[in-house]
Amino acid sequence: MSHPQATRAAALSRLADFTANMGHNYAHKRNFDYGPDTDTQQDKWRDNVSRLSPYIRHKLLTEQEVITSAVKAHGAQHADKFIAEVLWRAYFKGWLEQRPEVWADYVTNRDAKFKQLKAQGGLRKIYEQATEGRTGIDAFDHWTKELVETGYFHNHARMWFASIWIFTLKLPWELGADFFLQHLIDGDAASNTLSWRWVGGLHTKGKTYLATKENIAQFTDKRFAPVGLAAKAVPLEEDKNYKLRPLKIPLAPPAAAAFALLVHEEDCHPESLILLQKPSLIIGVSGSEGKSPKGVSDKVSAFSKGAVTDAMARAADHFGCDTVIWNKGEKLRDILAKARLERLLSPWLPVGALKDAIGKEVSGNSARWVMRDYDAAIWPLATKGFFPVKKKAPDALRAIGMEL
Repeated sequence: MSHPQATRAAALSRLADFTANMGHNYAHKRNFDYGPDTDTQQDKWRDNVSRLSPYIRHKLLTEQEVITSAVKAHGAQHADKFIAEVLWRAYFKGWLEQRPEVWADYVTNRDAKFKQLKAQGGLRKIYEQATEGRTGIDAFDHWTKELVETGYFHNHARMWFASIWIFTLKLPWELGADFFLQHLIDGDAASNTLSWRWVGGLHTKGKTYLATKENIAQFTDKRFAPVGLAAKAVPLEEDKNYKLRPLKIPLAPPAAAAFALLVHEEDCHPESLILLQKPSLIIGVSGSEGKSPKGVSDKVSAFSKGAVTDAMARAADHFGCDTVIWNKGEKLRDILAKARLERLLSPWLPVGALKDAIGKEVSGNSARWVMRDYDAAIWPLATKGFFPVKKKAPDALRAIGMEL
């Protein structure tokens, strides 16, 4: 399988290639995992899914662009299943933004589980077998190797993998979520954390996802029919109930004196931000390494850095200004001072590892935040489950000029 290029040009090319399949084909075939692409197969086995997730996750493509393409090509009704999948991402983002303690507790518990691995040899052995593809469960071992080798695997396979990890192998879900963030090029704090919690019965209390031989055989086109899987998925439990913290939408930044614009891996389409004037400097930063205490794969790091580099080049051309990289160990205030700038604008930093790493320093430089209309329309709707969000989305998006 060829690795995706971390450029907007590649993202637009993939969007153009898949748009024709966003309707009936996606609705009926999206759940099938036919296996990874090879040079001889010429990508045919992945034509049932979009493979847009690395681009959307880094906003090399915006959700608004993708939904608009689907509606234009097929109409909202015929593209409903595809649009729903795009909305799931916004739902997860909005849900976590309004419950940031879920992420903070995940990080705390993840680190505690890593310490537990060091102290418990039996648990460590199972973890190593799982992360090295040596469990003896053929499907699971295949997905492990596919993930490590390619930085991607099918969304349905991710659910099966998480279920086997939690209920068959009895491994802590936090370590599985961390393993994904180490290797998934599209790894996202909200989608990843909440999907693992959903499989384990924590996101929707008591509702779990059980991987079965029959389901795996059906949706892998009989490539796998693993035996020895857990027969039951007893929901995980936690003592804490997370309270909703309504999202405060930032006001649009006013026109001001000269300012710098921050470009980070959470938003790599700076030229589409709504700004009242052009920035004087583009400051780029990438921090994917902080997603895991074990670091991230070269593929994850390269895509993140490549996306930011591509975004900076486009921003420099679009706004007609210089660019500079904010490297690890440097102070943001020193970069601003050297450029003789006092004001900083930044696309919204969502809850996650990058915000943990640079959020305080960015805020400490009196940054004004820019939130996209799409995010401001959908994220606040994510107060409970997904389906109320899906129901309210058409009216919310209509208010920003989109039709569903």
